[in-house]
This record gives sequence, structure tokens and C-alpha cells, in this order.
Amino acid sequence: MAELVYRPVVGFARTLFKVWDLKIDCQGSENIPRSGGAVLVSNHISYLDFVFDGLAALPQKRLVRFMAKESVFRHKISGPLMRGMKHIPVDRKQGEAAYAHALDSLRSGEIIGVFPEATISQSFTLKSFKSGAARMAQEAGVPLIPMAVWGTQRLWTKGHPRNFKRSHIPITIRVGEAIEASRDKYAGAITRQLRERVQELLEAAQRAYPVRPKGPDDTWWMPAHLGGTAPTPEQVRAAETH
Repeated sequence: MAELVYRPVVGFARTLFKVWDLKIDCQGSENIPRSGGAVLVSNHISYLDFVFDGLAALPQKRLVRFMAKESVFRHKISGPLMRGMKHIPVDRKQGEAAYAHALDSLRSGEIIGVFPEATISQSFTLKSFKSGAARMAQEAGVPLIPMAVWGTQRLWTKGHPRNFKRSHIPITIRVGEAIEASRDKYAGAITRQLRERVQELLEAAQRAYPVRPKGPDDTWWMPAHLGGTAPTPEQVRAAETH
């Protein structure tokens, strides 16, 4: 029944991408298994990352169930859609229920999408990873699939207005090879390996990105270490503590 909602939403999203004239470059989809459970792990720089992460799984004929904050499920428009697509609400005060839900889905052969940074990175660099993705993969006996997206922050991100104009924005997606979540390893060690791999994929996506800022007023979407004017991780942390 869930696919009665999910597939039309996918079709609608693809139509929007054409209307917005997005230039999507996706490589590595073959690393997503055609059957069986897996945890898809991505960086997080935009409110729309889950849409593009899910797009990467479509060539393998897979639909991804994302873990998302519970408030999204309370929204009058997004709520019914999220529930209809079998995404998983996460109440940060009571995360055990979401974790158990995700485990059940993995064991039944679903792909679960996770953003281990938990929140959007306003510096557009990788934040520290929480270990939940690794622990889930270990318990369910499924692989971790690392991936990275770049360019999505130019569409809609925290602290900046949405840009849904027909503006030819490129989106670069890179999916890496599966990482085994062995039960005889510490979840922390697997998480460090996972973060290193996502970092490599993010750097590959950035190198492949076909455009650069058009001028001084267009540098906000580039991280400081690449010459942009996005806040540094230290500046973001300082702002969050005040």
C-alpha cells in the first residue's frame, strides 16, 4: 500500500526537477543493493537531501525509508505524505521507538536512510557522526552504504531563502561501496570509518561540481576552507552556544 503514495511522489519530484532545470549528476547507484536491507548514510546540507538521496536508489528499483524529525510528520501537508511513504518519525526525547521501528524495517529487507549528523550543517562541512546508523546495521546484520550530496544547499538550506526558480542548479551525488558493520567491531570504530568514507565522497562531489560562485555575492554556499563565505564549524558552534 505504501507504494501507492511513494511512487506518485517520486514522479512529482522528477517533474519538478525538470521544471527547475536541475542538472543532476549521480554516480555509484550500483553500490545500492537490489534486494535486502541496508542503511544509507548521507551528509546533510539541505532540507531536500532526502529527496536526492532517494533518487540515487531508483536505478536499483529501491525505495528508501528515511528517519526524520517527528515535527515533519505533524505538518498538514508533509505529514500524511511522510507516513504514506513509510518514513520513520524520530522523537529526539524518545528515540528508542524510532530505533526499534528502523530495525524491524531493516530486518524485513528495507533500505533505511539516515543523516548521522542529525541536523543540517550550516558550514557545509561534515559534522561529527552519531553512532546510531552503525549500531542499527550491526544489529540487523546489514551493510552501510555511504553517500554524499553537493549543490542541494543552493536550493533550500537553513538560514537562506528557498530557490525554486528555473536556475539550472547542478546537483552532484556520489554513492560509495558498502561498508560491512561487523558485530565484532566497536560501533564507534565503524562510525569513524563511515565518516571518513562520506568525507571522501563529499570531496569527490565537490571536485566534480561543474560551477563556481558567480561573484562575491554568490559565495555563501561554499565552505570557508574552499574560499566561500559560509560560516566555519567553529563559528557555527559559537553561535549555537549564545
